[in-house]
Amino acid sequence: MAVFKKAGIVGTGLIGGSIGLALRQKKLADEIVGTSRHDSSLIRARRMGAIDRGSRDLRILSGCDIVILAAPVQTILAQAGRIQKLIPQNCIVMDVASTKAAVVKKAGASLKRFVGCHPLAGSEKQGIAHARPDLFKNAACIITPVKQTDTTALEAVRRLWVRLGAQPRMMGPAAHDRALAYASHLPHAIAFALLESIPAAYLADSPQSLRDMTRIAGSGHEVWNDIFMTNRADLTDAIDAFMQSIKAFRSALSRGDTHSLRRIMARARSKKQRIIP
Repeated sequence: MAVFKKAGIVGTGLIGGSIGLALRQKKLADEIVGTSRHDSSLIRARRMGAIDRGSRDLRILSGCDIVILAAPVQTILAQAGRIQKLIPQNCIVMDVASTKAAVVKKAGASLKRFVGCHPLAGSEKQGIAHARPDLFKNAACIITPVKQTDTTALEAVRRLWVRLGAQPRMMGPAAHDRALAYASHLPHAIAFALLESIPAAYLADSPQSLRDMTRIAGSGHEVWNDIFMTNRADLTDAIDAFMQSIKAFRSALSRGDTHSLRRIMARARSKKQRIIP
């Protein structure tokens, strides 16, 4: 027996589409509907089986008992109030945005049974074409409850992520944004800035190291602009910390200080080994 009678997905891209496919594969919803700004995304989502019906009109969410907000952050912020007017009062709403403080504050104020979430899954590849039902298998998923979060909705969302294959854990919205500013948002900012600093003439014969370093620069600029702008303060601090590190590296290099360079690289290597594969 399905957990949900009607599930709605706002944003049928990589994450939203993968949730739809997983809901379908695990028989967790009797009906799955989706919304998108692009008809092509809805058509492909239907063909892939991620949704049963799609529309660019949010009114398709009427009657849902769960809604997943998988659109860019600014779109979530803009649509939260309107969605609240379309769904039943007992409808659970969760998001999958990469920043949480702004979303939890706005959506939590508009949506009675809202639960903030951030599955640490995905890739630089965007769109429904890259969605897959096992995207969340063994992936961490940070859930960001606040004092007013409905406890029943919170538990339902936690169980849902477990059924989707993820490993949920709780963290406050502000703590989430601080941690992700350093661990996720900073690496993306560096990848974008790194490519900006390299003359185009030098890119033709790029080694694998540059491809590895800049893979995430292929991420959608609209999505990442929203993430950067809704986590400006924490990301600025993270960039400042990086600039201190690169300044120390440059100083050691310019002095010919081999000992300091080796020490910097050894510390970095030790930290790298602590990153979960």
